[in-house]
Amino acid sequence: MKALWIEEAFTTLRSGKYPRIKAIAWWHENFDGTQLRIDSSPESLEAYRCGVSDSLFITKPLFSEGHLVPSDKSIYHGAFPDLGGTEDQVTRKRIEDFERLAGKRIVWAYFSNNWTEGIRFPTREVATLRDMGRIPFIRLMARSRFEEGGPDEKYSLQRILEGDFDDAFNAWFREAASTGIPLLVEFGTEVNGDWFPWNGRYNGGGTTTGYGDPAVPDGPERFRDAYRHLVTLSRKNGATNITWFFHVDAYSQPQMEWNDLEQYYPGDDYIDWLGISVYGPQEKNEPYHSFEEILEDVYDRITALSNKPLAVLEFGITEL
Repeated sequence: MKALWIEEAFTTLRSGKYPRIKAIAWWHENFDGTQLRIDSSPESLEAYRCGVSDSLFITKPLFSEGHLVPSDKSIYHGAFPDLGGTEDQVTRKRIEDFERLAGKRIVWAYFSNNWTEGIRFPTREVATLRDMGRIPFIRLMARSRFEEGGPDEKYSLQRILEGDFDDAFNAWFREAASTGIPLLVEFGTEVNGDWFPWNGRYNGGGTTTGYGDPAVPDGPERFRDAYRHLVTLSRKNGATNITWFFHVDAYSQPQMEWNDLEQYYPGDDYIDWLGISVYGPQEKNEPYHSFEEILEDVYDRITALSNKPLAVLEFGITEL
């Protein structure tokens, strides 16, 4: 079933039905017993290798003024190449192992910049990717612990908005600028999912009287403004080499109007690319939906936000 899901995903991507998709990245890991790696079975590996071998999927990035720009007729091939349970164990071997399995290079390696020990620029990880000629794609993970669900005791959106961490952010962005290479960065991975503490549920939810515009739900509004705050700081510190991504899940949790993905968008002045996660079942008891079925539920909504290019920043499925 996983092999079929992969085959159908690449058929969908090749169909031309979703022309705004300009990049894809498989989430390649088996953490906590999931079987998301592309080599979880011989059949799944062959399906992935066959699908990604199409010339539609390219490995050479295009840039304009230090920012990643889409190819007119092609789709970038990126990945989270099994970088460990903390999602940040960036090594040459892990990346080369994935590329050997896939039979194709990746444009970027997607990894987490966890704040469990403070807000620090991932110097070593970025250097590893730079030396390999791959683009670092950094997920800014505003969490002091790894347990999912619930607010973070330290990195609330309100504290970010009040400038409590600005000194650390300024240092982060100065170091980002000093690399002299293009960087891809996102803040608030899958923001419409309450498994992460930056979801609106833990930052005001659907109330409208605790922050900002009384016509806008407080939780999403805090996220929107926190994202804008980070981008503004990046520009003040000369980090114009960052391409910024806005990343939502195909399905919102909780499924409430205030938590709709549209509520969170920081705006075109702050975002360069749109991004989505499209997952089939990650556990064997979950209902099965094809890649296209899931994409159909979110594509029109996210592309209505902006004319920015769209990336499937995470996709995958377990063995069923």
